Amino acid sequence: MTPATEEALRFIRLADDDAAAFRGLLKLPEVKFRLACFHAQQAVEKLLKAVLIFNGIEFQRTHDLHTLATLLLQNDITPPCAPEELTRLNPFAVTYRYDDTDIPLIRDDVVETMVNAMRHWAGEVVTK
Repeated sequence: MTPATEEALRFIRLADDDAAAFRGLLKLPEVKFRLACFHAQQAVEKLLKAVLIFNGIEFQRTHDLHTLATLLLQNDITPPCAPEELTRLNPFAVTYRYDDTDIPLIRDDVVETMVNAMRHWAGEVVTK
């Protein structure tokens, strides 16, 4: 196994932890939606980075899912969620971490679908 594959798989494991946190926090009524979605955003970010790492594509340190997905597209790799769709999770990475407002910008089932699709795709790419 190459070092790039090992690092990509590590990112996938970290993404799985964040996805589990997202799902668990959604079930707790006392936890704000924005806190659960922070972990969904982190899961998707790590999955995008796993595929970038696996393919030897250098990227800047960023939490911007649109930027990461666009970089993949520029390298002829198509994620299952379009950059514009992933942008809907961006505010949960930074903006809402320091805000006590809980504005539902996206439904939880839509977020779940995105996380699942990205996880399946990244797993397929890295383990092929």
